[in-house]
Amino acid sequence: MLTVWKLDRLGRSLRDLIALLDDLKALGVAFRSLTEAIDTETPTGRAMWQMVGILAELERSLIQERTKAGLAAAMAHGVRMGRKRLLSAQQAAHARKLIEQGEGPDNVAQSLNVSRRTLYRALAASSLCKVKAARA
Repeated sequence: MLTVWKLDRLGRSLRDLIALLDDLKALGVAFRSLTEAIDTETPTGRAMWQMVGILAELERSLIQERTKAGLAAAMAHGVRMGRKRLLSAQQAAHARKLIEQGEGPDNVAQSLNVSRRTLYRALAASSLCKVKAARA
C-alpha cells in the first residue's frame, strides 16, 4: 500500500496522478490518501477515486474546448499560428532565381543558412501563394 498525506504530494497534475495510480493498480499496489479519505481497498475509496477520474476527464474536456475557442478567436483576428518562417517571400524569390540560373539547391540553402528541406518548403509555399493569387 502507498500512503500519502495529500493527493497533491503524489503528482503535479491530476492527469499524472491518475496515470500513476492506474499503474499502481496494475501492479497490485493499493493507495491511500489520508486528507482526501481515498482508500482503494474499500468500496467507498474506489468510488471516490472514480469520481476523481471523472472530474479529471471533465477538466481535460473543458481545457480542450477553451483552447479550440481561443485558437479560433485568434485566427479570426489574423494571428498566425506556429513557428515563424525562416525564409521571407523575398528570400524565397531570390532563391528561386538562383536555382533557375543554375545554382545548386545545396549552395543556395547554405548561403541562406537553412537546410535544403527548409528551402524546398519555402519554394513550394511561394508557388502555392502565386497560384492562389492568380485564382483570386
